[in-house]
Parts: sequence; C-alpha cells; structure tokens
Amino acid sequence: MTEVAEAWKKYMEKITCTIVEHRGKTCIGLHFPFNQEIRAQLKKSPGILWSRTHQCWYLPKDAQVFSRLQKLLDGKVYFEDKNGNAFLCQEMKEDNTISTVVEKKQISESLPVKVAERNIVLSPENLEALKQYRCELILKSYSASTMRTYINEFRSFLQTIRHNPAKSFTSNRMKDYLQYCFEKLNLSENTMHSRINALKFYYEQVLGREKFFWEIPRPKKQKQLPCTFNKDEIAAIINSTENIKHKTMLMLAYSGGLRVSEIVSIKTYQIDSQRMTIFIKQAKGKKDRVLTLSPVMLVMLREYAKAYKPEKSGYLFEGSQPGISYSTRSLQEVLQAAKKRAGVMKPGSIHSLRHSFATHLIEKGTDVTMIQKLLGHNDLKTTMIYLHTSNKDLLKIISPLDDLKLT
Repeated sequence: MTEVAEAWKKYMEKITCTIVEHRGKTCIGLHFPFNQEIRAQLKKSPGILWSRTHQCWYLPKDAQVFSRLQKLLDGKVYFEDKNGNAFLCQEMKEDNTISTVVEKKQISESLPVKVAERNIVLSPENLEALKQYRCELILKSYSASTMRTYINEFRSFLQTIRHNPAKSFTSNRMKDYLQYCFEKLNLSENTMHSRINALKFYYEQVLGREKFFWEIPRPKKQKQLPCTFNKDEIAAIINSTENIKHKTMLMLAYSGGLRVSEIVSIKTYQIDSQRMTIFIKQAKGKKDRVLTLSPVMLVMLREYAKAYKPEKSGYLFEGSQPGISYSTRSLQEVLQAAKKRAGVMKPGSIHSLRHSFATHLIEKGTDVTMIQKLLGHNDLKTTMIYLHTSNKDLLKIISPLDDLKLT
C-alpha cells in the first residue's frame, strides 16, 4: 500500500474484523464506533446481521458476501483484523480465510477518490478539485469526522454538476444549486448547513475567494430545545439497571456530562481517585478537559473495577472483544432498555443525560461559564441554551390563573 493511501486510512471509518462463533458457525464479526450511515447500509445488505451475543454485526465467511460488503462501503471504510493487518483492499480466499491482498490497481492515483454513485464519473477537473479539497482539509488538521462530512457533501455537489467545473461557479449559480437542493432534493436544514459549510470551505479556503458566500443566505435552523430528563427520571433509569457495567456507564454520562464517544473511549488511567478528577483527552474539537469526579461515582467505579478488572492502560469499558472499546450503538441501546424498564416515555439518548447534567447544574445555581468549561464548549452561546431548559426562573412565576377566585 502506498504511503498516501496509508495516510488516508485515518480519514475513513475503521471496521475491525474478528472471528466469532455464532450458533455453531464460524463468522466474521464487524466492530466499529456508532455510525448511522454504516449501520443503515449494513441493515439492508443481505447476509449481514446483528449479534446480541457478541454485540457486533457479523457475516458468514463467504467470499461473495464479503465482496458485496466491500463494494457497499467502498471509500467510506477500511478494514483491519484484530492484529492490525490492513484490509483496505482485501479479498476472501476460496478456503474462506481473509488475506491482506493489495488491490491490483494499487491506487494508481495519488489519492484514493471514491464516488458513492458508481454510474457517475467525475470530470478530470472536478476529480482534481476533490483531491485539492482533501489535501487542504489535512493541512488544516480538521478532525476525521469533519473531514468525512465535508468530503461527502462536496462530492455530492460534484456528482450533481457533472462535467461543469466547480471552480467556474459564480455566487448566482451557487444560489440556484442550493435552491435545487432545498426544493428538489428536500434536504433538511441541518444537511443544508453542512453542505453550505463544505462548499464555503472549497471556495473560500481552497480557491481563496474570501467573500464568495457573503451574499448567499442560509436556511433558518429550527430552534429546538435539548431533551432533558428530570432527576426522578434519571434515578429511575439508573435504578432499573442491574448490570454493573451498564449502570456505571449511565452514571458516568450524567455525573460528568460526557458525550457518548467520550464514555466508550475513556481509558482507565484517566480516572484519578486521588485528585478526584476525570481527564477527558482530545474530545470534540481536539480539546482536553478535566472534570470533577463525584464521590458517588467513585464508589460505583470501584465496584465496577472489582467486578471487571479493566487494564490500567486499556479501555475502561471494553466491548465483547478484548482490547476493543464498547460500541456507542450498544450504549445507546442500554439507555433505551433502561428507559423502558423505568417507564420513562420521553424520547432521548445518551446525549440527553449530558443535557440533563447541564440543566440541573444551572438549577443549582452553578455559573454558566463553569458549565461551559465542564462541557467543553467553545462558544458560551452553546451553553446558554440550557438557561431555557432550566425551571429555576419559571418556578418564580405565578400564573394569572392562580389569582382567580374560582368556585
């Protein structure tokens, strides 16, 4: 594999392959962090199923099924076995074992450009634009998740305009394209914002047209308040969970306002019981932060450590396979099951525990700038939204109905 192709691995999702025994048959287990797009693709792929026992997707050791999987996820993922062998270009041997065979065409281009819709071929000029786009993202050290989003949105744009050179677009033509996306493609406000951000990066950062998007309006985002649970609901959710690992993860999410990705990626050594802190390393925005370790949380963590004995340098919460972190998808399912047992009917995810953490701190009178630091927000405006979910000031308001003398 070329050095450039190897470098591109970190900008694609990794799927770790393991050998699993499922109902008496040897299968290939697929392990990866929660990704809605990949999950949706796997669900509609024949021969690939979810195993509750192993908490992973799996497929039979069959060359045709594995080949279909490669084509389905081409350009979005690369595969590794648990020993770290690369499966970016892999084949299934006739004896049904996986081998790390480098694809014959060996990525003749300097960058591996993959087009989601195989019947659409990018023009050489737009293909070069996509390569330049990717290079600029790397040089500016954007996160892998942001890169995936931007590249997918920019690639969708290139596929739509076909052989029209992207760099020749004017502001008026861009307005027409965005109107087409909104009216014909029925893209949501959030998707439209992602696409505009991706296109803005190309025209302003890659091509240097600093004011290209100044006259292009953005669709208004829906102003939705975050979903939160009250304290009784959170207590019911936690108390309904008997599994120590599951209970510890749910408590950790609420006690420190952690993101789901932070919970599953945390290492044992990041818990400091002497200083009573939790060190969150390189979270969203590539930022480190330090959280307070709750005494109640420490007791639970010690109970968990006694039962599961996690390695100090390894993941605090491992999945079904040693050395592999617990999946975000599985953790989301843990919460949904706990809500059902507790009779909590509100919609909400693990992130709702983070929202609840911030809301309840505000109700206790914690300074909003301190909450900003605990949550790791860049902008105080992001944290200020929790002022609207708090009932601290609402409880002081007396409804005019209460002033009436009703009989």
